[in-house]
Amino acid sequence: MEQELQHRRPTQSQEADAGGSGRSEAPPAPVTVVGLGKMGKALTSALLKQGHPVTVWNRSAGRADEMVRQGATAATGIDAAISASPLIIVCVTDYAGAHGILAPFGPLLAGRTLVNLSNGTPEQARRMAEWAAALGADYVDGGIMAIPPMISRPEALILYSGSERAFERHRRAFDAFGTSMYLGGDPGLAPLFDLALLSAMYGMFGGYFHALAMVGADNVPAVDFTRLVIPWLHAMIAGFPRMAESVDSGDHATDISSLDINDVGFDNLIEASRGQGVRLDLVAPLQALVRRGVAEGYSSDGLSRLAVLLRQPAEPEADAEKPA
Repeated sequence: MEQELQHRRPTQSQEADAGGSGRSEAPPAPVTVVGLGKMGKALTSALLKQGHPVTVWNRSAGRADEMVRQGATAATGIDAAISASPLIIVCVTDYAGAHGILAPFGPLLAGRTLVNLSNGTPEQARRMAEWAAALGADYVDGGIMAIPPMISRPEALILYSGSERAFERHRRAFDAFGTSMYLGGDPGLAPLFDLALLSAMYGMFGGYFHALAMVGADNVPAVDFTRLVIPWLHAMIAGFPRMAESVDSGDHATDISSLDINDVGFDNLIEASRGQGVRLDLVAPLQALVRRGVAEGYSSDGLSRLAVLLRQPAEPEADAEKPA
């Protein structure tokens, strides 16, 4: 990406100037939140704490009761919920659910900003943006890199992409959720970054769970072993910037840990895992990727080469159906 990614939290001077020189700041704008699962409730609470008038709607009306006690207004229907605010935030399970809820009353979105904080793919976000634009609505997609208890705290990172005009117009509401980061005009960027960050997390968790299974076979308490895991992973993560530079430059030469050395290490890891009675579901694919790198002539490259190998198309026969 050409532009630098920036955290977008308003400074005190920006807030003071929001209403113009010598004028008081405008009151918080009305917001509608559609979807009152754990995250939707957390978002609603954060908006209420910042003084926004909030209208809520959920398929199961009973979920709105807690939010009403906090000061929200429960809409009688999705049409009333859309009509209540210039900013509509949808936080449901997926894009299909979001579209299914909004589509019957889509024309009501004209002139409003639709923010989709549901989980989905970059292509789904782009299609949703096209649909919203056809209705005359601004569209912002978002990725919530936090759990509900983190919402409204600075460590809650919320990624946004799509209409920059709409992002800036409603930044005050977005900043109620935590630290806002605008990624660019392509609405697919927020879900792309969201899922990529989740991939990094799941990969780390997967290795951790495999490790716990290995030592657990010898009755080593997970709590005791974890005291070693945390500082070890911190030390390894410190090497990420160097590997990132290798990926960007294409220079994967290393004097630290080459693929051929890791290939041997994986042999021992696989053998030990089998000896401990641990399944290879999580580590065998990574071993196969390392071996592919060695077979393709990259034995002296570092592990950063794996990021490039993953972008290459798989061999045709890998996805073909094998005869019975």
